[in-house]
Amino acid sequence: MRLYDTQTREVRDFVPIEAGKAGIYVCGLTVQSEPHVGHVRSAVNFDVLRRWLVSQGYEVTFIRNVTDIDDKILAKAADQGRPWFEIAYLMGRELDRALEAINVLPPTYQPAATGHIPEIVELIVALIERGHAYPAADGSGDVYFDVRSWPAYGELTHQGLDDMEPAEDADPRGKRDPRDFALWKGWKKESEPETAAWPSPWGPGRPGWHIECSAMAGKYLGPAFDIHGGGVDLRFPHHENEQAQSRAAGHPFASYWLHNAWITTAGEKMSKSLGNSLLIPEVLKRVRGIELRYYMVAAHYRSHVEFSFEALDEAAQGFRRIESFLQRASEVIGAAQDDGPESGIACAEFLAAMDDDLGTPAAVAAIHDVVREGNKLLSQGDTPALRGNAASVRAMLGILGLDPADPAWPASGAGADAKLTAAVDTLVAGLIEQRADARAAKDFAAADEIRDRIKAAGIEIEDTPTGPKWSLT
Repeated sequence: MRLYDTQTREVRDFVPIEAGKAGIYVCGLTVQSEPHVGHVRSAVNFDVLRRWLVSQGYEVTFIRNVTDIDDKILAKAADQGRPWFEIAYLMGRELDRALEAINVLPPTYQPAATGHIPEIVELIVALIERGHAYPAADGSGDVYFDVRSWPAYGELTHQGLDDMEPAEDADPRGKRDPRDFALWKGWKKESEPETAAWPSPWGPGRPGWHIECSAMAGKYLGPAFDIHGGGVDLRFPHHENEQAQSRAAGHPFASYWLHNAWITTAGEKMSKSLGNSLLIPEVLKRVRGIELRYYMVAAHYRSHVEFSFEALDEAAQGFRRIESFLQRASEVIGAAQDDGPESGIACAEFLAAMDDDLGTPAAVAAIHDVVREGNKLLSQGDTPALRGNAASVRAMLGILGLDPADPAWPASGAGADAKLTAAVDTLVAGLIEQRADARAAKDFAAADEIRDRIKAAGIEIEDTPTGPKWSLT
C-alpha cells in the first residue's frame, strides 16, 4: 500500500511501526456549530482509510478528537448568553448524528480536550524543562512555545521561520518572537467564565489548540504512531505546531501525514463565515446518507470538490444504478443464497486503485465495470456467476462504507426506504398493466404516452422471463 506523505511530498510505501497494526490520529472538529458537508469530508475520507486497512488485515487503533474549549466556543457562548459547555455538548451530539447518518464508524476512542488537562500540563512542563517553552513575563499566565529553540520548525510545511506570519492566538506582548504560539492561555477574569479555567503551575487557564492534540495523540497512541490526518487547512499552523512541540518534547510523533482537500463553493472553502455552508440535515432532505457518502467517496481525498446540488444528484443516480443491480440480482439469487459481502472478492482493478494512495475514483469505476458485467449475467440467466459477481460488488462497496445492506444505514432495506420502494413498485406495476392493456387494444398512442411518463420519472422497464422489472435510470 502506498500513501502520499504531505511532509515528504511523495507517495511512499506504508510501513507500520508494528507489523500488522496501524495507529491513526485524525484531528476532529471544534464543536462550536452544526456540521456541514465540508466538515464531514475528512471523517469520510479517513473512515475509508481505516476500512481499507482493516480489509487488508491490519489491527487499527483510530483516534479522532473533539476540541470542546477554545476562543470561538467562548465567544459564541458569550453572544448567546449560554454556558460554553452547553454549546460544546449539543454541537458534539449534532456531529455524532451527522457522522452516523453517513456511516462513519465510531473511533476507537474520541477524546475531548477538557478531559485531558493533566496530560496537557505534563507535556508543557516537559517543554519548559527542555528549554523549548516559557511562561510569559507579563503576568498573563500564558505559556508559549519558543519557535527559535527548535531549528526544525517549518519542516512539515517546508517554510522558513522568517517567512511565516505572526501567530495570532494571543496578545503578542508576552512573546519573545511574534511567531511563538500559545501552549497555555491564562484565565482572563474580566471576560471569561471561571468554568473555562483549570489549575496549572502558571495559574488558572486553559490549553492552547495545538498542545491538545499532541497530548491526546501521545496518550492513546504512544510517543510514535503511524498516520496523522486532517484537512489540508490544518497543515499550518496546527499540524506544523503539533509536530514541532511533540518532537521538541522527545516524541517521534507521526510517521506519515495525510491531508484531505476542501469541499468548496464558488471556489472558496466551505465555511460558516462565507455563509455558504450546507448543514447535513438539510442535505439529507434531498438525498440519502448513503448517496451523500458516495458523492464524497467518488472523489480522491486529495482533490478539491466544487459542491453543487447538480453534481450531488448525478452522483446519487450513479449509486442508484449499483443499488438497483444488487436488488435485481438478489431477486434472482434468492436471499437464502446471499452469503453477504464477506464472501465476495474485490476485483484486481479495485485493489490496485485502493493500494495506490486510496484511489477511490478508479475504485468506484471498477465497481461500475463489475456491475455492467453483472447486468449481462442477469440477462443471460447465469445464476452461479451472478452470485459471485454480486458478492464482489458488495465486498467492494463494504470497503468504501457503501454496502446498501449494511444495517448501519438507517432504514436500509427496511423501514422507510422499503415502504417507499413498495409504494413505487405498486404504482409502476399499475402503469405497466395499463400500457399492456393499451397495446392489447391497439391503442398505441396511449401505450406510448404511458411509456413516456414512466421514462420521464427516471424509471427503466426491462422485460425478463419472470415479467417486467423496473429500476431507476
